[in-house]
Formats: sequence, structure tokens, C-alpha cells
Amino acid sequence: MSDWKRLLCGLLAALLLAACAAPAPSAAAQDSAVEFVDAQGAQVALQSWDRVVSLYGSFAELWLLAGGTLVGATTDAVEERGLVLGEDVALVGNVKTPSLEEVLALEPDFVILSADIEGHVALDESLTDVGVPHAYFRVDNFEDYCTVLRQFCRMTGRDDLFEEYGAAQQQRVERIKAAAAQMQDAAPTVLLIRAYSTGAKAKGTDIFAGAMLAELGADNIVTRYDSLLEDLSMETIIAADPDMILMVPMGANEDAAAAYMAEHFEANPAWAGLTAVQNGCYAMLPKELFHYKPNARWADSYAYLAKILYPQLTDEQLA
Repeated sequence: MSDWKRLLCGLLAALLLAACAAPAPSAAAQDSAVEFVDAQGAQVALQSWDRVVSLYGSFAELWLLAGGTLVGATTDAVEERGLVLGEDVALVGNVKTPSLEEVLALEPDFVILSADIEGHVALDESLTDVGVPHAYFRVDNFEDYCTVLRQFCRMTGRDDLFEEYGAAQQQRVERIKAAAAQMQDAAPTVLLIRAYSTGAKAKGTDIFAGAMLAELGADNIVTRYDSLLEDLSMETIIAADPDMILMVPMGANEDAAAAYMAEHFEANPAWAGLTAVQNGCYAMLPKELFHYKPNARWADSYAYLAKILYPQLTDEQLA
């Protein structure tokens, strides 16, 4: 055999070996398009999702958890979520008022928006007019999180990441809820407060921390004292005298929310006489687990709350 024929055979053999060793294409690469109905009820059809911009930090994190990549995100992804995005990811304004001009300059093939942010909803017509594919999502609870994560993982072809960040968390959440259900005879009464630098409100299942309290069997006093939802009066709190008072701080500065509570409630002499305060059951819940959507840490949020409600639960029951 001539030298050039030997060289040709060698090259062909190398190519065949490389083809056999190459990983199978992902589901995202195999599918020419995906279709789904978004949180606004719109039918969304996507041809590609290689250049993705997320206008909500929580969804940026969720897309990355699903194995996706970003070319753009809003500043909250870095400032609130603490994501390390890299120099190749552009910041396109803040979450409430993202810059449409900067978004379009990135030539995205998919833009992720929140159905709960007015500034995002206002972008629908503009994005449609210029032909940029986009979709709205909403995550109010753990079930919603799993739904969005599953959709993202289907797009990226990373079912393994749904198992890790979705299904595994679901199993742990169910174990925690089952352990809490065994403690129902010891279920405490709870006042849940969402505090800002300028005010405070009692909350029920309309925020996810309140929904989790209900799932874990806590007796939220707003179910009986619904006036607290409108007016967080000291008189009603004294009358209800809950076993626990839990506060979720809002805004960029936790200290500002704590300062409001100190000035407007804790300074009242009657506050010290509340059962929750006397028993050391007045606590601020961490923002990363109860204000921001916890994403990969939903199960940690359930475990944290369950341990507060039922201190007798063991680490093994919450793992």
C-alpha cells in the first residue's frame, strides 16, 4: 500500500473513532422547535435558545441551573442573587426597568420575563413588533419552580439537572412535610410579618413563606384575625398572642426593616409581654430563603421553617 493510501486510511480511522467517542446531541440540539403556553396564556414557539437574556435574576439563576447559558441579565442577578456571570454576559438595566435598547443590541433569540413585573409586561408589544421570541414565567411556590425548571431542562436537554435540582428536592420536601404532619398536636400559632423600611403587613398564603407555613401545619393567626392583613395593630397582636412571630425583611437593607419593627412595635411596652417574645420565638427569616425565591434551596427553606415550628424534629428527619 502506498504512503498516501496509508495516510488516508489513518485519517478515516481517526474520524470514525472521534465520531464514536463524541457525546450524543442534547434534546435541545435534536429538537427544531419547542412550543408551550407561558404564564400570560400566550402560545410560545421557539426555534433556538442559544442567545438568551433573562430580565429577572431569579429566572436567570433558574436557566443556569437547567444548564442554559446567558448573553444578558438584569443587575439583580448579581446584586441580589450573587450570580457570577462572567464578562461575556451583559447587564441590561435593573429588574423593574430593563433597557429594551440594550436587550435588542444583544440580538437575543429568547428573552425570559416575569409575569409579575409591570415593566416586563409592558415590553410584550415591543418585543413582538421586532420579532424577538420571548416568554413570561411565574414562580409563586415550589410547584411552580418545578414546572419552570422542567420546561427549561427540556429545552437544554438536561433531564439530569431536573433530577438534581427538582425531583431530589421534591423528595426531601415531602419527607419534611411528612415529619411535620406527625407533630400536628404541637402545631404553634404564628404571626407572619413582611416588613419594609416604611411599613409592615401581616401575611397569609399570598406569599410563599405563608404558603409553606400552611403546608407544615402552622396555625397562622390571620385566618382568624383577618383585620391584620389591612392593619397590623398592636391591639390585635396582643389579643391573638401568637406562639411565634416570624418576620420576612423586604428591600435591599434588612436593617431598615428591623429598625421599623423596633420603632413601631418593639418599643411598645406590651411587646415584651407577648408569649412569642418571652419565649424567644420572635425571629427574622433569612432573605435568601424566604424573600428571594430559593430555587436550588427550596428544600432548605422548608427544613429551616420546619425546625423553627417543631424544634424536636431531628436533622435526619429534615435531611
